[in-house]
Amino acid sequence: MDKLVVLLLGNGGREHTIAWKLAQSNLVERIFVAPGNGGTCSGLNKVENVNIGVTDFPALTKFATDNNVNFVVAGPEQPLVEGVAGVFQKIGIPVFGPSLKAARMEGSKTFSKDFMKKHNIPTAAYENFTDAAAAKEFIRKADFDVVLKASGLAAGKGVLIPTTKEEAYKGVDEILVQKVFGEAGNELVVEEFLDGQELSILAFSDGYTVVPLPPAQDHKRIFDNDQGPNTGGMGCYCPTPVATPEVLADIKRTILQPTINGMRRDGFPFVGILFTGIMLTSSGPKVLEYNVRFGDPETEVVLPLLSDDTDLAEVMVACTEGRLDSVRVGIKPGFAATVVIASGGYPGKYPTGKEITLQKTEEDVIVFHAGTSFKDNKLVTSGGRVLAATGVAKDLRTAVDKAYSGVKTVAFDGMFYRKDIAHRAFTFLAQQSSTANQMTYAQAGVSIDAGNLLVQQIKPLVRATRRVGADGEIGGFGGLFDLKAAGFQDPILVSATDGVGTKLKLAQLTGIHDTIGQDVVAMNVNDLIVQGAESLFFLDYYACGKLEVDVAKDVVKGVADGCLMAGCALIGGETSEMPGLYSPGDYDLAGFAVGAVERNKIIPRMDEIKAGDILLGLASSGAHSNGYSLIRKIVERSNQELHSPCPWDKTKSLGQSLLTPTRIYVKQLLPVVRKGLVKAMAHITGGGFIDNIPRVLPKELGVEVDASTWPFPDVFKWIMATGNVPHREMARTFNCGIGMVLVVNSDDVEEVTRLCRAEGEVVHQIGVLKSKAENNGEEVVMRNMETSWVV
Repeated sequence: MDKLVVLLLGNGGREHTIAWKLAQSNLVERIFVAPGNGGTCSGLNKVENVNIGVTDFPALTKFATDNNVNFVVAGPEQPLVEGVAGVFQKIGIPVFGPSLKAARMEGSKTFSKDFMKKHNIPTAAYENFTDAAAAKEFIRKADFDVVLKASGLAAGKGVLIPTTKEEAYKGVDEILVQKVFGEAGNELVVEEFLDGQELSILAFSDGYTVVPLPPAQDHKRIFDNDQGPNTGGMGCYCPTPVATPEVLADIKRTILQPTINGMRRDGFPFVGILFTGIMLTSSGPKVLEYNVRFGDPETEVVLPLLSDDTDLAEVMVACTEGRLDSVRVGIKPGFAATVVIASGGYPGKYPTGKEITLQKTEEDVIVFHAGTSFKDNKLVTSGGRVLAATGVAKDLRTAVDKAYSGVKTVAFDGMFYRKDIAHRAFTFLAQQSSTANQMTYAQAGVSIDAGNLLVQQIKPLVRATRRVGADGEIGGFGGLFDLKAAGFQDPILVSATDGVGTKLKLAQLTGIHDTIGQDVVAMNVNDLIVQGAESLFFLDYYACGKLEVDVAKDVVKGVADGCLMAGCALIGGETSEMPGLYSPGDYDLAGFAVGAVERNKIIPRMDEIKAGDILLGLASSGAHSNGYSLIRKIVERSNQELHSPCPWDKTKSLGQSLLTPTRIYVKQLLPVVRKGLVKAMAHITGGGFIDNIPRVLPKELGVEVDASTWPFPDVFKWIMATGNVPHREMARTFNCGIGMVLVVNSDDVEEVTRLCRAEGEVVHQIGVLKSKAENNGEEVVMRNMETSWVV
């Protein structure tokens, strides 16, 4: 690899730390810092300042060309949001930092929140606003505390945390009307206030691979005990003891990797360092915000922990070349802490030009410069956050003590710093120590609090499914249903239980969880209607290794949607958290449905079914919930990804299309059932036509099905062609476009067709009943498959 001449943009503590680490690399020949600070122009080998602003792109590119710069590192967010990566790439110089499009993840909070929603990345509930009155109305109706965020860049200060609705209304006016954050407040995000421990996760990425660094915890408030206004950060430490290996694995699986994958799939792959602010809530980690560069002061604690055999320059170059997985990113055992030393008056007005004196620090203590410069050969203050003293040690207490020893080597008039950096960690560790010999259910991996939170979140969904006969609340020991109130005279109860098979795996792989619940309802209630039964109530069973409340809520939403379609009440269910039994992110789902039919309306009516009766088929929505083990094998063979454009529907991804939920036929079919116009029905599930239709026929009868009588859907054409699946196998595995088959008297075909179409159904006359003798002893004869099911 050629020696690197690096242009590093920025002038803060972050940039001094990056320059300090890059200067240790044998790959680096020289580092120019534009504009730099008092630390980058003195005391560092290979490093010098260049007096050019970070957004003066013409001057920066000219300097780079004149000085043989062959690598650019963007420190702060502003040049990235303004497109510095593209500017240098146009003249052939790679940039460690994201593209203009990718930088929107920090440049626009409304954009990033919508991105998280699209890609099912856990975050707080929110709405975006440009109108103050609409924002206030949303706040008035909200049943949760809110946080107000100016959408654009506001130097880390564009967030308001009101404690009352009146404060929130005032904050809306400040951001959207008074423009206290300038153009950053052209849009406003109003989101749910999240409570818990906050983490900063910095992660390298080349657009595919993501490598997180140790979790850090910033101290945003100006005063001790987290009091006073927000700042850019008054201190930091890492790693955080609250972020266990299990928590970090969960964050990478549910947040970091889906974010990198989503950005690439949306056409703006991320190259650089992704900073993700995360809140550890009772329902799991949730994203607070994204930044698209190194954090400050997080950089001052994570880079000193890189192992001696990790070359930062090599890692950065690998990111720009799409080969991050080929280089080592190692972490030293131990801890780092940094204390920010600020000018008096910060984050408000503060003086500059105060002379700074520095004394020698002890071993493993580094003082990084931020708001410093040289004037008349004297080091003076030039910003609000002036210096950051970092200590590194084997344990957190010693690291913090070393950082404060570094503070004592600094002196300037009016200097201010917090005295309680890492206080939350010490409180947590003390609590852990006091309960070290105590065991709780939560420590075993089962969160009762998360379960209770889920119940509260799904109650409105469940309540919406109430019907005559069922009007209770979930959360009791059992669900009740009043048959008499539902209007039945001489009812027979009919029950069904089923799941959705390996279609679940597609939901888990794609992160699309809000439709699979409809599938589990459909698989059950469709089995009730084929016996003439009206669906009365439904119960679901959700099992997982670790309860992710947002995922479970989405699943239950799908269940509730399905119940509304079927006209049955969701009267209860079971959520089972079983650590160690399921892999991370996996869950299982099953359902149980009960319906009722008047005794004289039960079907099939075997004694009435005869040769000459007609088969009517109702259209399916796709593969429904059967054959997905084969479908997944075919997807693997196709070398396509689930996020790839769907071959038969370019408006969706392959995964989205394959997750099209199973149709529910209950309300459409009840009128013809109650009129006695249907002799039998077969729900076409696993086994297709071959195995399902004979289940409702007398032993002496068979059927002839004409495959040319309905359109063969594109999804099945793709399955058959890509998997080289024989026609007969298609007919005994998939529904092939017909989800429900009705057996009716030939004289009733017109009336049944009319009634079904009046309910919105697509109806096809697909076959006829024959004696088995006419069928050459076969229960099901499929005609015209070879000529009609073509690809």
